[in-house]
Amino acid sequence: MRVHVSAGLLARLVCVPIAAHADTSDRLSKTVPLPPGRAIRIEATVADLSIVGSNRADLAVEIVRRAPSAGDLAKYPVVIDDNPSALRIAVSQAEAGRDPALKTDITIAAPVTALFEAIRVFEGRVRLTNIKGACDVDLRRGAIDAAGIGGRVRLEAGIGSVEVRQAELTSGGMMRLRVFNGPLRVRFARAPASARILAVTFNGSITSDIPLTMKDKFGPRFGETTIGSGDPVMSIDVVKGDITIAVGK
Repeated sequence: MRVHVSAGLLARLVCVPIAAHADTSDRLSKTVPLPPGRAIRIEATVADLSIVGSNRADLAVEIVRRAPSAGDLAKYPVVIDDNPSALRIAVSQAEAGRDPALKTDITIAAPVTALFEAIRVFEGRVRLTNIKGACDVDLRRGAIDAAGIGGRVRLEAGIGSVEVRQAELTSGGMMRLRVFNGPLRVRFARAPASARILAVTFNGSITSDIPLTMKDKFGPRFGETTIGSGDPVMSIDVVKGDITIAVGK
């Protein structure tokens, strides 16, 4: 196993082998100080990623890798690069590999106001809970499941789905949701007091508990509404799939 970390944080690193059954696994646990304003970047090839925000000042990450053999673990090393401008966590396959047998589980506990500048995963699942600062997710294949998120949000899935529960549109923020092929669902606990909502699907339907002005006779189906001052903006677009906007628990 190759792990690259900054020297000042090496003492916090714990790496514990896991007994192998059908394959080989290892686990890395690490806690990193996270001053306000420091960006976080995450990169992974095949991964299930879970991020939970809470009232804490640091970031705790646990990474479990699973591969057919111990030698395969070297094909996707763990990189934790902590510098003043950004914290980078990467578990990417070498030479742009996309072997589905080389899997990673990443679990992160972060401050609720953390700034996830870029989360890039090729295939897997991304779960976000209680993140109110910023979050930019691009998942090429798989599902994005978010609950209680707010601030500046961009969630994009290629072939897969996006589901947002307890969505929060906060003043000065934005929420941009996109799926190329698959369903997109948003649920508010209550209708927003102020927002500009834009929804478009090129091949699918739009269903909304919030009244939208629809243009759906020819070509893409498009719905929009302005509530209050129109701030913030939520844009939803799907190339092939249905859009659902719901209100209520």
